[in-house]
Amino acid sequence: MAEQKGDSKGSGSLRSKIIFTLVCLAVYRIGVHIPTPGVNGLAVSEFFNSQNRGIFGLFNTFSGGALSQFSIFALGIMPYISASIIFQLLTSAIPFLEALKKEGESGRKKISQYTRYATVLLAIVQGYGMSSWLAGQTSQVGQSLLSSGSIGIFPFKFITVLTLVAGTCFIMWLGDQITEKGIGNGTSLIIFTGIAAAIPGGAQSLYELVKNGEINPVVAIVLLAFMVAVIAGVIFMEVAQRRVAIQYSQKLANNNMGSLASSHLPIKINFAGVIPPIFASSLLMFPSTLAQFVQAPWVNAMRDSLNPDGVIFNILFVLFIIFFSFFYTDIVFNADEVSENLKKSGAFIPGIRAGKSTADFIRYVLDRINVLGCLYLCIVCILPGLLAKMFNVPFYFGGTSLLILVGVAIDTSQQIQSHLLSRKYDSFLKGVKIRSRRVQF
Repeated sequence: MAEQKGDSKGSGSLRSKIIFTLVCLAVYRIGVHIPTPGVNGLAVSEFFNSQNRGIFGLFNTFSGGALSQFSIFALGIMPYISASIIFQLLTSAIPFLEALKKEGESGRKKISQYTRYATVLLAIVQGYGMSSWLAGQTSQVGQSLLSSGSIGIFPFKFITVLTLVAGTCFIMWLGDQITEKGIGNGTSLIIFTGIAAAIPGGAQSLYELVKNGEINPVVAIVLLAFMVAVIAGVIFMEVAQRRVAIQYSQKLANNNMGSLASSHLPIKINFAGVIPPIFASSLLMFPSTLAQFVQAPWVNAMRDSLNPDGVIFNILFVLFIIFFSFFYTDIVFNADEVSENLKKSGAFIPGIRAGKSTADFIRYVLDRINVLGCLYLCIVCILPGLLAKMFNVPFYFGGTSLLILVGVAIDTSQQIQSHLLSRKYDSFLKGVKIRSRRVQF
């Protein structure tokens, strides 16, 4: 009876977390469809639909379609991600921030607070740039993107900046609430939801193109088969591990003789997960977005070169992925700490001396794994976009989106399974305690 109550309580807690997460994501999706005041929604939609193959297509994908409608969430979560990147880089370069990080939870809270301030600042800059650029644009038929009853350019810019900054702050807060009270990482789930929301529209567009004869049915089948193959490959690589053999020295209780218990230290092939592509995309989208707001020949040349289909964009994308893979792994995985923990628990790697030699060996293995992980990330993030351009797919299709979808789905499902296992374990321990009390009585 006690076990059943424990199970129902655990499932109820997990159920409430899942419901809370779904409600927060539903609120986010509702906000995507709330237009910014003073904008001609139909003209804006037509304009962005004609630009969906360039940097706007990539930005619109990460904003969950909010940019194409220029809604209150048009900036999305990207200013927060950009601010996080900046402070992670500054933490390694500025002693003050590095000292805060070593303080523990209180230091991390201060860095998180600084990150939020930087997010507001970046959102103000991007919001002003987008409002200034939008005020001077027209649709393909020459229609203004502002509504006919607009109150003026300066009031429009002020209201737009205020609205977009408030929208970004709300999304940032919503992501924090999901992380703390829901299930999964809030920021990643918000990006996941935005990308997943575009899947039905992309499928419908592909069907219409095949129906109208613009795309050969064989090409469409090949494209779908390739997507399935990429998803299968991503799932395989995301769960793949390099298991470093370790042994524990234990003393038997009966005869006090030494024995060895074998185990392993699991290290994921793609240790950094979806962080490198997200960070790389964010950095490349920020200057490209700002370049849209300055009319100059060299700025236009830079904007064209940073098109997701361009060579320079792909080269920079690969370099950023490699950099963030090694950088993020070095921050998260502390080989010295792992070596020390193994030594304290009486574990060792066969043939490797404990201490510094073990830490050096773990770094050596991790660096070799990172090379394979970077190669995998680069292929997945670059190849689908190049093939989509080759087949002339008129909507944005990139491996980064697939990687984020699969990676976040796997991470969330693992958290759900971990939550269920911990609840079952707690319930089992409670049942054991109750039975032991009955036996004593």
